[in-house]
Amino acid sequence: MEYQEIIHIIENKRRFGNLPGVIISKHMLAAVGNPQKDLAFIHIAGTNGKGSTAAFLYAILNEAGIKAGLFTSPHLIDFTERIQANGRQISKEDAARLGQKLLHLDLNVNPVMFDYCMAMAMLYFKEQGCQIVILETGLGGRLDSTNAIDAPKVSVITKIGYDHTDILGNTLSEIAAEKAGILKKGTRAILESQHPEALHVLESHCKNLQIPYQITDPKQIVPVDSGFSYPGELPYQMKMSGEFQKENALAAILSARELMALSYPVTEHAIHRGIANAFWAGRMETICRNPFLLIDGAHNKDGVESLLKSLRILYPGEKFHFIMGALADKDYRGMAELILPFAQKVTAVTPENKRALQAKTLAAYIRKAGIKASCEENLAEVFAPFFTKQPETNSDLRTVAFGSLYFIGEIKKIFS
Repeated sequence: MEYQEIIHIIENKRRFGNLPGVIISKHMLAAVGNPQKDLAFIHIAGTNGKGSTAAFLYAILNEAGIKAGLFTSPHLIDFTERIQANGRQISKEDAARLGQKLLHLDLNVNPVMFDYCMAMAMLYFKEQGCQIVILETGLGGRLDSTNAIDAPKVSVITKIGYDHTDILGNTLSEIAAEKAGILKKGTRAILESQHPEALHVLESHCKNLQIPYQITDPKQIVPVDSGFSYPGELPYQMKMSGEFQKENALAAILSARELMALSYPVTEHAIHRGIANAFWAGRMETICRNPFLLIDGAHNKDGVESLLKSLRILYPGEKFHFIMGALADKDYRGMAELILPFAQKVTAVTPENKRALQAKTLAAYIRKAGIKASCEENLAEVFAPFFTKQPETNSDLRTVAFGSLYFIGEIKKIFS
């Protein structure tokens, strides 16, 4: 089979399997010789900031000349974005070869798309001789497919908030307990600052398993030009925008230093270079400057709050044209309410996803709040003004598109 056919089959597997992902992954990995046993890991869980933290770490390790693997989700444009090694995405040929091998496995479990991705990544990283792999969880942690690995060298928990409450729990302590499932005896932990309810769970878990841990302190992060400084450190420059990225960068810095303590050849120079050069598509990414268009994968309330905090700092006192595309199983009302004080107008779009929130539903909700809102089904038409530079788009009103990462991926395709 060709690449497109194999990936189509994998992508159209069920979203949830008949067993927890961690159990299915263990079955699949055992069937292909347990390649993960020959790899070392940095495991990352959290509600927001996982991908950016992973990107910072990956850039640091590449700068240090370490053979590194990166496993993230979802992809924005092409499946191969999910699996990277030594600074390159997996080739379509390798993805097809490994995908076909996995599809032909005779298993007593029913893998979903993410299980296939996880197994493909482990096989590829072993083939590539990766010295360390940065592994981002898909959903939660305790039962996630990525938790089929043994204790990682370093475990990172980024910001925890309310998301996937139907699966992970209705309180921050319940959600934190699921995320804490990646913390295994023998690892070292880096914890981003959290709501006290979540932090208590994470600290208790570390103490019970005698896991040494550090907590990032955002109060000590001081903005400097396009980066930040931290007590006792030389200033860090950053390519990534967004105030929230500074704490993600700090989590990556502390994780890299844990690798230094474990004798990995990471240097302070590599850390600074990595933070400066790291890029994560679709997160506070400016697509156009004239006319202005920024995109961000803020797909829950915490993400939208972080986006708005950054916009307030970058463009104080301004109002925006928001383009929003969300999934129906998210708290779209809460997300919409947050942007209302900063919105001059809103364009609601229906993402191409089975779980998509209909644009007309979102637009009607926003109009009830007294904000001008329209609904559009044709995404290409929505962004056509940014190619033709129509007068309205060339006004001083900045456009910010945000929502589901699937929606952000659709936008990236239009501009690619």
